[in-house]
Parts: sequence; C-alpha cells; structure tokens
Amino acid sequence: MKISIYSTLSCPWCTLAKNYFKGKNIPFEDFNVGLDQAKAKEMIDLSGQMGVPVIKIDDEIIVGFDKARIEKILEKK
Repeated sequence: MKISIYSTLSCPWCTLAKNYFKGKNIPFEDFNVGLDQAKAKEMIDLSGQMGVPVIKIDDEIIVGFDKARIEKILEKK
C-alpha cells in the first residue's frame, strides 16, 4: 500500500491527516505543494482540486481529511 499526502504547512486538516497516519504507524509520503509546483500540478491533475489535503492511497483519491472514507479504504487493504 502506497500513501501520498499533498499538503501545505499552514493547513490544519493536513496536519490532522498526517497525525492520523502517524498515530496508526502507517508510512506515507508528504508533498508540500506550497513549495513544490510540480507536485501541486500533479495533485490538481489527480484530483481536479486545488484544496489540500489530497490523499492518495494506491489508486484511490480523497480530497480533504475524510477519516471515515480513509478507514473504509484501509480496511480493504
């Protein structure tokens, strides 16, 4: 399972999402789209959204910190 989080430093929902995965000892890659324009474009291409966080779990895209949806996806993995 590969998890990527597209985030910014000033986003409280991004912090909640990262803390959620850290608390469950689930590794993830964090991309700061405020500093990395290539990753910002990648995030928009994946999600069609400019808001953060965007969470990618394998091929599933979640816009925002939707804990219920994240847990449902993780249960299947």
